[in-house]
Amino acid sequence: MLILQEITYAPPGGERLFEQLHLHLRKSEKVALIGRNGTGKTSLLQLIAGQIPPLSGQILRSEEGYVVPQLTGDYDAFSVAEVLGISDQLEASEAILSGEATEAHFLLLNNDWTLEERCVEALNRWGLENVNLGRLMGTLSGGQKTKVFLAGISLHQPGLILLDEPTNHLDAPSREQFYQWLQQTKATLVVASHDRTLLSLLSPIYELSRQGLRCFEGNFQRYSEQKVTEEKLLRQQIHEQDRALRQAREKERESRQRQQKLDAKGKKKQEKAGTSRILMNTLKNRAEQSTSRLQGMHRMKVDSIAGELKSLRDSLPEREYMKLRLCDSNLPIGKVLFHSEGLNHYYGAQVLWSENLSFEIRSGERIAIRGANGTGKSTFLRILQEGNATLFSAAMKTVFMDQDYTLLQKELSVYEQAQQFNQGSLQEHEVKIRLHRYLFPKESWDKKCKCLSGGERMRLWWCCLTLDPMAPDLILLDEPTNNLDLESLEILRDALLLYEGTLIVISHDETFLKELRIEQEIHLPLVYGKKGN
Repeated sequence: MLILQEITYAPPGGERLFEQLHLHLRKSEKVALIGRNGTGKTSLLQLIAGQIPPLSGQILRSEEGYVVPQLTGDYDAFSVAEVLGISDQLEASEAILSGEATEAHFLLLNNDWTLEERCVEALNRWGLENVNLGRLMGTLSGGQKTKVFLAGISLHQPGLILLDEPTNHLDAPSREQFYQWLQQTKATLVVASHDRTLLSLLSPIYELSRQGLRCFEGNFQRYSEQKVTEEKLLRQQIHEQDRALRQAREKERESRQRQQKLDAKGKKKQEKAGTSRILMNTLKNRAEQSTSRLQGMHRMKVDSIAGELKSLRDSLPEREYMKLRLCDSNLPIGKVLFHSEGLNHYYGAQVLWSENLSFEIRSGERIAIRGANGTGKSTFLRILQEGNATLFSAAMKTVFMDQDYTLLQKELSVYEQAQQFNQGSLQEHEVKIRLHRYLFPKESWDKKCKCLSGGERMRLWWCCLTLDPMAPDLILLDEPTNNLDLESLEILRDALLLYEGTLIVISHDETFLKELRIEQEIHLPLVYGKKGN
């Protein structure tokens, strides 16, 4: 059981993310948590887990929550045993077996003599057979780190589990294993995700926004259908309000012209009748006051309708405003960009892939890089980025969207970052217009890049590319949908569909790859062999 009562939260020194949220989950209920980047999904999971305190409100739960975090890199300095929460017990077991035990060691172990064996079994269950308990998390791939936390579920069997983008780094077989586990578990689940396959397995859907937490009964398909219906109704309301605004402005104009004619006509009559100047001034002041009141009434109506119209338009999805279009590549379609026979990569004496790679990449192709977690997919993209293949088009312009958007400099402001790519070809006001087009209003221009959400970084990354006078011939994408909300994902997808250069992408999101119309796949073999073998 989980109950949230009137929860309000703001990060230290920041604005409120949400206030007076209510949520009531029954035992074994499995719900999805979605919402735009920056609305506070991660903070809400941390609140439920008791990792951070709310400003106000009460959280009631029948047991402590187990968290599978989104940012597993925060644990790079920890060992696997520490992440699993069993390092102290393992030390106690070793002290007992070595004959150096104290009473505290026996109390800590609590007769759990099979702990290490169950840990190994849990790791093996998630494909981590070669990962020992003393290994540092920083030496693991993104997917392997997530699997360590999933192994913790198998080990501790928690009743309340909070998962923050759990499938971000999992390869296809691991995702399938996760989906099967999710359907079989009896635990209560709250899952923040943009993985549409995963969302289809959860019900109901909770959408977090500035307006609060809204529940949509049914799974993601039903949620999507309802949102489409609501967007159609919203556009209809915008159309009606737009028409009402035009009519109100026209009435305001007609009223002003009519009053001006009446005032002029009245003045002529007064002059013909020989009305004294004092009386004429008095009548003039009265007429002006009456006109001002009438115009004020019309202005209030116009402003009211305009305010309602703005509020409705602000409710439209961001994709309604954005068309992320790059200039087309100058390379002819079909030109050979990379040709390799027997490519491999070495770490000292150790070879990365168990088999050498042979492939050819031509201009205009859309290619997916396939391989299990830890097979060096990101390394492969870096090799292409650096041009380390048998044949490489030196005149080709390449850009790399890695998982951390390192193309952006963290300490620069949004505006400074945009100017880095301008290279003097655009006037200052043109750069600012372009930022507006990519949903960066004036008040966001001084914001540091390191403070941007995943969706904001993606939009700024793309904006910077459009400011560069040279369009990229090749775009390399490393898990581009990670850390994006559903709306940002759709914006990126639509932009990539319009792009006519060469596209090479690593992604475990099968829906996303299908939507990108991938034509070719390069499969990476398993690691590792020995140099010379």
